[in-house]
Amino acid sequence: MTVWDDLVGQEEAVAVLRRAAALGSGALAHAWLFTGPPGSGRSTAARAFAAALLCDTGTGCGTCHACRTAVQGTHADLRVVATELLTLRIDAVRELVQAAQRRPSTGRWRIVLVEDADRMLERTTNVLLKAVEEPPERTVWLLCAPSPEDVLPTIRSRARPVRLRVPPVAAVADLLVRRDGVDPAMAAFAARAAQSHVGLARRLARDEGARTRRREVVRTPLDLSGPTDAVVRAGELVDVASEEASSSTAERDARERAELLRTLGVEPGRAVPPALRSQVRALEEDQKKRATRLRRDVLDRALLDLLSVYRDVLVLQLGADVDLVNASMVEDLRALASRGGPAATLGRMDAIGTARERIQANVNPLLAVEAMCVALLPEPVGAA
Repeated sequence: MTVWDDLVGQEEAVAVLRRAAALGSGALAHAWLFTGPPGSGRSTAARAFAAALLCDTGTGCGTCHACRTAVQGTHADLRVVATELLTLRIDAVRELVQAAQRRPSTGRWRIVLVEDADRMLERTTNVLLKAVEEPPERTVWLLCAPSPEDVLPTIRSRARPVRLRVPPVAAVADLLVRRDGVDPAMAAFAARAAQSHVGLARRLARDEGARTRRREVVRTPLDLSGPTDAVVRAGELVDVASEEASSSTAERDARERAELLRTLGVEPGRAVPPALRSQVRALEEDQKKRATRLRRDVLDRALLDLLSVYRDVLVLQLGADVDLVNASMVEDLRALASRGGPAATLGRMDAIGTARERIQANVNPLLAVEAMCVALLPEPVGAA
């Protein structure tokens, strides 16, 4: 099993990366930009490439110590940076720039992998620019972002692009069966429902709660008959996202706080001395930002699931010969398709897209989702 095996449906990108890994130090580009839609495997591709560059055989064999530690992100010559906050901190990038100046300790290369390059503010990117323009001879920068437009042109122009695509549903299902031992029927359902997002497909296949939450989201259009329903349903969608985010972070937040207090020498149950409170406040601020990002991500995923319903409705209205994402609710989809034409469906899809943009722009999520749900209401009987 090689480091490339988990990168499904990306044969062209893998071929490019394999050839590059075999090049000598003088021929290899020193900055790479991995782009692709969510779930396409940007981070997986970047880690696999890093492993191949550090591999004892130079191929990404997947069995040597260098490959295993690189894929896990623990290799001494690989620095992996990702953020759970809304943006990547400028201090973290300054540390990366300093680390990139060091010579490799055990491998052929020193590799710096930034998984959230799109979350850098302009002033943060400017700190990175000099290091990407003139890296040391044996340093390689790997940057990941949803699209080339998500990073500044000054960075984009200096990095070799690696564009990933949405993998086929069948390839994602095969990966779940082969790697995770998922039942083939469940794997096929999860891959289709996740719209080929590998991580979400794995979660849907293994977590009954995730499947239940998704089932409730995709039935939203069936529950809307008037403005009151729209307001109530909007509140439910936002509440579910908040609860899921809170449940995912509460235990971790408590553990981090306890570890910090122990490091500072504060005994359990004792008040934090005034001189140490700034450090506790800094931790709490980071945790708050992390929760905000997670809440947005969970809600955005719900809106994408909702968007898949109207995508299926449009497929039925146009008679297109493509598979439905929500094939298990085909009768409900036909009922929705009969309520209007393609133009109305496209309008509802635009309303969902607008809600996603507003939430990312820091509009109050409840207000954004309420406006969306009102726009999803069925047209009055007799309306043109």
